[in-house]
Amino acid sequence: MLAMSAIMIVGLMSCEATRNANNKQKGAVIGAAGGAVIGAILGNNVGKGGNGEIGAVVGGVVGGAAGVLIGAKMDKNAQKIEEEVPGAKVERVDDGIVITFDGENSGVYFDTNKYNINADSQVTLDRLAAVLVEFPDTDVLVVGHTDSVGAEEYNMTLSKNRAQSVTNYFTGPKGLSPGRFNTNWFGESSPIATNDTAEGRAQNRRVNIVIVPNDKMKAEAEKQAEKN
Repeated sequence: MLAMSAIMIVGLMSCEATRNANNKQKGAVIGAAGGAVIGAILGNNVGKGGNGEIGAVVGGVVGGAAGVLIGAKMDKNAQKIEEEVPGAKVERVDDGIVITFDGENSGVYFDTNKYNINADSQVTLDRLAAVLVEFPDTDVLVVGHTDSVGAEEYNMTLSKNRAQSVTNYFTGPKGLSPGRFNTNWFGESSPIATNDTAEGRAQNRRVNIVIVPNDKMKAEAEKQAEKN
């Protein structure tokens, strides 16, 4: 089975994501290279697989007072995800949020060699979709990965189909704007664990969902910062 990962930013001290990323205060000092951190989480060859649009999504990190304001909003977004989506591992990274749905505990699963969204996975994705509706000023990147079992070319296609299925579910049945979403895929080329064990392969069968502030949120934060 292929499970899902999503990258998300969390900011309160009670959240696991906040403990990993130092919440909104990080926005005041971080530089424009922040997208590279998200890229490292997604995989070592970000931009070389799939449709190559990831760079346009992760972009740079906003610093200064505007960064603090954006961080506060993304903190609330990430905290809401932790509260509403059981099983999701939520991590705060730069201006973005990373959620990881693993193959055993997350509630998002694909049957072997399948890429359709099954009934159990719909429940989890419905909860995440509700949070995306509540926080509309964000863009979303869905990235597919597999373990190393099977042919490399087949795994690339499988990761593409599974990531696209997730995107299509959000923009189809859930009615979210397609303009918020980008989809990418890397097959077996970006493992986060060993493929020599069943546990490691389960971690590698994933879809990363990256949530980042959109241009509207950035512009409003910069405008507000100028007034203060």
